[in-house]
Amino acid sequence: MLRVQNVGVRFGGIVALDDVSFDVPTGNIVGLIGPNGAGKTTLFNCLSRLYECGSGDILFDGASLLGIPRHRVAAIGIGRTFQNLALFRTMTVLDNVMVGRHSRTGTGFFVNSLRLPMVAREEQATLEKAQALIRLLELDSVARTRIADLPFGTQKRVELARALASEPKLLLLDEPASGLNHEEVGSLGKLIREIRDRLKLTVLLVEHHMSLVMSISDRVVALNFGKKIAEGTPSEVQQHPELIQAYLGGGA
Repeated sequence: MLRVQNVGVRFGGIVALDDVSFDVPTGNIVGLIGPNGAGKTTLFNCLSRLYECGSGDILFDGASLLGIPRHRVAAIGIGRTFQNLALFRTMTVLDNVMVGRHSRTGTGFFVNSLRLPMVAREEQATLEKAQALIRLLELDSVARTRIADLPFGTQKRVELARALASEPKLLLLDEPASGLNHEEVGSLGKLIREIRDRLKLTVLLVEHHMSLVMSISDRVVALNFGKKIAEGTPSEVQQHPELIQAYLGGGA
């Protein structure tokens, strides 16, 4: 599904990513881990086309992403959540999820201004798909509630629903467990696996909660100071000497 090939990114004299390569197989959940400053979010921003790669290539479904405009990323099948919530706080849950369907709508300004029959059909289809996702993520009771009036954990689920509304093939989750309590983190792990299985998605996950990453990932990639230091199954990566040193600051 996704192939990262020798990707390098520099910000002036700072090397954010240094010759990073790995694959994300179709249908897998792949965890991307590493200490703060390892380059994880920089890589996510390259995948979302928010940052340009200085070297290397990123292939999605066999085609390079590097020539894709950032506003087309959702349309080609990549959905993303953000470390810091990026929801419309004065809009309702339902409206936020419906906004996520924008990349899947086909009527333009002229057709909408005339309110032709196809507009009503498209709006109804968007509403039905948004409602289905709200049921899947158990947000029915707050569907008409403003985002600003919801607890943080619920807002996280709304952002996930909005990302799913674009019908992605690849879902990028940027620290989805950040700010959640222990019980919420456990529920999130089950939800991510259920979403992967039910919607037939591929998931790339950046997360600091090691228990979450190791319990749900099929494979794990570890970065440190912009370099890949380990890759493999969760059990293999957990025992890797360089990963232990990166987190604990000592020898294995």
